[in-house]
Amino acid sequence: MTDVLLAVGTRKGLFLARREATRRAGGGWELDGPHFTGQAVYSVAIDTRPAGGPRLLAGADSAHWGPSVFRSDDLGASWQEPAQQAVRFPQDTGTSLERVWQLTPAGPGDPDVVYAGTEPGALFRSADGGRSFELVRSLWEHPTREEWQPGGGGLGLHTVLTDPRGGQALTVAVSTGGVYRSDDGGGDWYPSNSGVQATFLPDRYPESGQCVHKVARDAGDPDRLYLQNHWGVYRSDDSGASWQSIGEGLPSDFGFPVAAHPHRAGVAYVFPLNADADRVPAGHRCRVYRTPDAGHSWEELGDGLPAGPHHGPVLRDALTTDDADRAGVYFGNRNGELYGSADEGDSWQLLAAHLPDVLCVRAAVTG
Repeated sequence: MTDVLLAVGTRKGLFLARREATRRAGGGWELDGPHFTGQAVYSVAIDTRPAGGPRLLAGADSAHWGPSVFRSDDLGASWQEPAQQAVRFPQDTGTSLERVWQLTPAGPGDPDVVYAGTEPGALFRSADGGRSFELVRSLWEHPTREEWQPGGGGLGLHTVLTDPRGGQALTVAVSTGGVYRSDDGGGDWYPSNSGVQATFLPDRYPESGQCVHKVARDAGDPDRLYLQNHWGVYRSDDSGASWQSIGEGLPSDFGFPVAAHPHRAGVAYVFPLNADADRVPAGHRCRVYRTPDAGHSWEELGDGLPAGPHHGPVLRDALTTDDADRAGVYFGNRNGELYGSADEGDSWQLLAAHLPDVLCVRAAVTG
């Protein structure tokens, strides 16, 4: 029996989908929600480390009360909000929080540590399971930060990758700031953008300032990373020290998400869009692309996806995988459609339609 939980953040609340079934097409999804009615949920984490069962964390934006981080230890039956704002900028920064773009539990060696990426672009660290966070000042005060400029979606730190080997390496990505890496748990940071183009700048290959859309880590080689850029899909084989283009074979190398297979080395997924000025599925076709060989080639995945013209783009955090033995792959789009594949992308099923604009999707095996 494989129990899977999907957390779907939308423009108007959080939806949770559960399946308690063996891996087969059509298998028993139940959708409930919305939680946080009327609030935009840009970030969700399913923390499977607690001994008592999964903990859900949600970054929700209230137009009246502002952004907050909520916790649930009963799969969404109830939610707790801290008495004081969990993520807030210290007064001396002269900055206020716009939203929480990312919530990322650290590895099993740090069972209470959770990272938050925010807009404005900053990294926060929690040592109490997401109840409270502190600003990582070493990144906030990095000398290149004054060069970061808001992109079309704002200036957000949207990717946090911890070291699966248990080390102190941290990798983050900021739009529009680029990729930054720390080897000492966040004490010191250095830009990691060599080879990544900034097509909108006079210097096409700057040290920082790239509009990185998402970064994912390979399952088989922790030093291999995949990057979806504002124009360009890249791979790094040295933890981000250098990058090479792997966009050949895609209908477009513009897009937002990239996700890595949880177990299979060299396997990753992207959802190409036409262009930065035409942000619809490439060729108006709803298709996921999978590489089986770390970007040397790409496979079009469309079995079960809409056959006709389609106009629903997928945002940077709205494509994900679960961690089942045979991985599931899921994405939601701005049409409010949620699709899932129980066979690693070979075939797809519509899990929900007519949802609000989907902002993020997370999945995990919960039993």
